[in-house]
Amino acid sequence: MANTKELSVEEKLRALYDLQLIDTRIDEIRNVRGELPLEVEDLEDEVAGLTTRLEKLKADLETINDQIRDKKSAIEEHQAAIKKYTEQQKNVRNNREFNSLSKEIEFQELEIQLAEKHIKEMKASIEHKKEVIAQSEEKLEAKSTHLGHKKSELDAIMAETQKEEQFLIAKSEEFASQIEDRLIAAYKRIRGSVRNGLAVVSIERGASAGSFFTIPPQTQMEIASRKKIITDEHSGRILVDSSLAEEEREKMEQMFANI
Repeated sequence: MANTKELSVEEKLRALYDLQLIDTRIDEIRNVRGELPLEVEDLEDEVAGLTTRLEKLKADLETINDQIRDKKSAIEEHQAAIKKYTEQQKNVRNNREFNSLSKEIEFQELEIQLAEKHIKEMKASIEHKKEVIAQSEEKLEAKSTHLGHKKSELDAIMAETQKEEQFLIAKSEEFASQIEDRLIAAYKRIRGSVRNGLAVVSIERGASAGSFFTIPPQTQMEIASRKKIITDEHSGRILVDSSLAEEEREKMEQMFANI
């Protein structure tokens, strides 16, 4: 809620310029961090994804090993059956019984061949999965190391800037609360629409800072009189005279130095 105290136009201009200086300082701090927070987040997602993939690959490996054990156990059962049927052939009473047992033996031998084929295929699959696991582990280690470095970098920057940023955010809110809602809304709208976030700028060499468009002398005089709030017709930015800007910069620099 804006302060109910009515400020003069000059006081409003000073408060707005002070607010701009504070918010610019916050922007600078955040620019130092740059893309680091997003880089850390992306790396964390990659590490989590690789970890999940590795766990699945290792679980698949276990499943294949279990299947190989089952096939080997089945082969032993088929071999035992062949031995049993071969013994029974010694005691048959006629050719029909002998041929019937021969077919059973042939079937068991085919089952053994099929199981051995499956085991060979599964062993090849294991070798392939082991290669993929080794590559994934190498990639995971590299990504984890990279993440560690980026986190340390971000932590160091945060340790240096967090206290200052929190102080400045509180100051930004404090200064904004002294300015009427209509002006704050305009300030935020302009800040959001310009690339460098400068909504309040001073007159430098006859033009608004950051603009190449010259401001007519009559308008410059009106700005210097501090009797009304004037905006740059080209950029929409709120304009203040260079003397006021210099005074407020000195004042705010002292505040920044004491953080």
